[in-house]
Amino acid sequence: MRTQKKRNALRQSLSVFRYSGRAVNLVWTTSRFLTIILATLTLVAGLLPAAIAYIGKLIVDAVIFAAQSHTYSSDFVNNSHPLMYVGLEAIAVALLAATQRGLSVCQSLLRVLLGQRVNVLILEKSLTLDLTQFEDSEFYDKLTNARREASTRPLSLVTRTFGLVQSALSLITYGALLVKFSVWALLVLILAGMPAFFVETKFAAQAFRLFSWRAPETREQHYLETLLAREDFAKEVKLYQLGDMLLGRYHALFNRLYGEDRDLTLRRGLWGYLLSLLSTAGFYIAYAWIVIETVAGRITLGDMTMYLTVFRQGQTTFSGALTSIGGMYEDNLYLSNLYDFLEEEVPTAIGKATKGVKPKDGIRFENMTFTYPGNSQPALRNISLHLRPGEKLAIVGENGSGKTTLIKLLTRLYYPDSGRILLDGLDLQEWDVDVLRRRIGVIFQNFVRYQFTVGENIGVGDVERLEDRELWEIAAEKGMALPFVEKLPAGFTTQLGKWFKGGQELSGGQWQKIALSRAFMRDSADILVLDEPTSAMDAQAEFDIFNHFRALTKNQMVLLISHRFSTVRMADKIVVIENGEVIEQGTHDELLQAGGRYAKLFLLQAAGYQ
Repeated sequence: MRTQKKRNALRQSLSVFRYSGRAVNLVWTTSRFLTIILATLTLVAGLLPAAIAYIGKLIVDAVIFAAQSHTYSSDFVNNSHPLMYVGLEAIAVALLAATQRGLSVCQSLLRVLLGQRVNVLILEKSLTLDLTQFEDSEFYDKLTNARREASTRPLSLVTRTFGLVQSALSLITYGALLVKFSVWALLVLILAGMPAFFVETKFAAQAFRLFSWRAPETREQHYLETLLAREDFAKEVKLYQLGDMLLGRYHALFNRLYGEDRDLTLRRGLWGYLLSLLSTAGFYIAYAWIVIETVAGRITLGDMTMYLTVFRQGQTTFSGALTSIGGMYEDNLYLSNLYDFLEEEVPTAIGKATKGVKPKDGIRFENMTFTYPGNSQPALRNISLHLRPGEKLAIVGENGSGKTTLIKLLTRLYYPDSGRILLDGLDLQEWDVDVLRRRIGVIFQNFVRYQFTVGENIGVGDVERLEDRELWEIAAEKGMALPFVEKLPAGFTTQLGKWFKGGQELSGGQWQKIALSRAFMRDSADILVLDEPTSAMDAQAEFDIFNHFRALTKNQMVLLISHRFSTVRMADKIVVIENGEVIEQGTHDELLQAGGRYAKLFLLQAAGYQ
């Protein structure tokens, strides 16, 4: 049993290195030219140190020979040999310095390119995921782990891989020189560096586990930073005097994380130092041995110089090689986070249809039920509705009743658990998702306030015509934003928001008109979805907009969510949702006559205006 456990542990440890090849391929595809240069320089840098050590031996032996012949000052031929070797060593050292500088330059350039490449891979992957995945805290932990250090680890892994090759080449040449002295010296060189390697690998694994486990705390730390430093939170933080409390939480969280890091760093440093003493002891044992052999006359002074240099550099190189292997292990652990995220399962859209089988049938919800992942109770249950072309459907209900969820299902941000939604007689799952969404113009209650220009804020409603200025004006007129846009300093090119220089802030009602204009950018859309589109406007502005709106959308299907009954009464049909179920539907007059939930809510709201 123990043997099997050891085998499993070894297999698991080795499997961590499976990302090395992928990292090399990632760097290769990022820049083949720089990768080839990096590999070539690594090869040269691996061979030069032993050559320099050997030339050093030749210099010492040539000098001693010249001194013994007493011809150093009178015989130019004998003098020229040491000087020639000095020149060769100078050239070799210059070449080594050039290769090291070149490696540094290549790594700097690749680091920038690779950081961009990995971030793009993460962002591209994010675009393929479903909304449900973005609403999952475990998914956010995975995303956080993927983004932290993922842009530097691939290059680090490749650099260490190349560094390992360089060290291996140097060690082979060092070994070939050192084995002439003694095989035992070579064995001392190898064994002295092993303990430090094992302890580094152990602590690398512990650091990675610590890194992975505390992704939620890291996200909380970033969230607290956002609350303290963003303008959209600043008002409430100041008015409720939340600053000290939030800063206190930030400090407490940092101190806890720092305490964990400090303990690991101190233990890692202490054990690393104690075990490095073994390497030092090994070196001085070999040092004494070489000195004794020189004094005994069994090796020359040049040999002694070379062997000491080779042993010292060999020990450093071997330790560096083991450190590279430990670092590769650590890099692979971190890259596992990146590839776990990049390999997150992506729901495949199978729909290809571009038109329905019943073009005049409109939208149908048939016995549709939906439950959010992780929830036990359905958000919507057995919903059945029919909206014909040109009809206006208003959806009312208390907060949390499922109104916005219904819209997300219609726009295929979610998928029903059971039942189905039909458009023109065809299940939404069979539609090409891009074709489907081009038919829909949407404004959500929590719409995005882009820190772009006015025109771009409107233009994002149809990204294919983002820069169409003529369409901006048409959409702004339909959304009743044109009058105040024309009064802005630079009209449609005015920068909105306060994140960038010269930005203008709008009122809540003006932002809603911008968002409403955005929904009108898709002039070919025959479905308009409006989720509380006038919640920040006054009653007169709301009345004007909806009178204007009805005239503009005679031929379009409209789904409207609103808490203001003065608005919903304009709809052709009103649906009341409670606890995820449709409890009433009909016209405004029919529902008032029925005296049910709608009538009660309407009279309650009307009483507030009397």
